[in-house]
Amino acid sequence: MFDLDDVQDKATDLINARERDGGHVLMGLGLTVGFALAATALAHVSVRPQSRGGSKQPVTERPRGSLGLILPAMFSATTLSALRVWNAPARPERTRALGFWAAAQALNAVWIALRPASRGLQIAAAMSSAGMAAAFAHEARQIDTRAGKMASPLGSGVRLANRVQETTEDD
Repeated sequence: MFDLDDVQDKATDLINARERDGGHVLMGLGLTVGFALAATALAHVSVRPQSRGGSKQPVTERPRGSLGLILPAMFSATTLSALRVWNAPARPERTRALGFWAAAQALNAVWIALRPASRGLQIAAAMSSAGMAAAFAHEARQIDTRAGKMASPLGSGVRLANRVQETTEDD
């Protein structure tokens, strides 16, 4: 049977909101989701479709393979992690962790907007993004172990992507 109280308890646990009032939780939800959406929108507006060869039709670039399916879930988990950190008790570590999260979102938007073409810049983009994500995960883990685990799904995501790829190759 569907128990609304049980669902509410699980959702409260998921976002680490036991000790917080509804206004604080809603503000955190608005800030984390809003910031992530703003960074995504900035990147989307900044990316100009490129045409190939003599064609005047723009080429739409989407992530290929299983990572294209997994990356949105990974970014959602990181945003959920930031919400868990937001709902943790106020401490300097919490402020630092949220700063790293915001910086990581902004950095990713910048790299997407710049669309680095050279291998060196692509490596710089990957390394700086991974470094910011790791810094956030480290700080988040000091505040809330579950938030830290949610913030570092990259290893698990790559493992899952490899399994999905193996499954599709077997077909």
